[in-house]
Amino acid sequence: MAIDLEFLLSRRPVSHQVKRRTNLQSWKSFVRAEAQSVWGAQAALAIPCQLTLVYFYQENPADIDNIIKPIQDALVGLVYVDDFYVTDVDSHRRLLTDQFDLTRLPPLILQAIATAQECVYVRVTSSQPIESYL
Repeated sequence: MAIDLEFLLSRRPVSHQVKRRTNLQSWKSFVRAEAQSVWGAQAALAIPCQLTLVYFYQENPADIDNIIKPIQDALVGLVYVDDFYVTDVDSHRRLLTDQFDLTRLPPLILQAIATAQECVYVRVTSSQPIESYL
């Protein structure tokens, strides 16, 4: 079975290093709800997968490495059985005012750019052979 899930988080991401832990829990709940709205009632899978994140920001961005873990954790038990199955992570941070080739972007990213609001594009797919990433 393959995984192919994408969704948009229409808020500024929360770092796993945030001082107010309630903010982190609220963020994880939000991420899970957004994923659930797309994933539906499908069972969580126990197959190697890739997590791709694109964080679009306006100013003073969060560290890209600190936003991965909360998003990854929020999907445990919903999309994949355990985050052990996340074998590949591809994360990016881009200023919303950057120039983009709009003909080569997925529709959800086009939507993110059009709103001009901070957000995170999330995609979970089945892992590929390592050679395809190199």
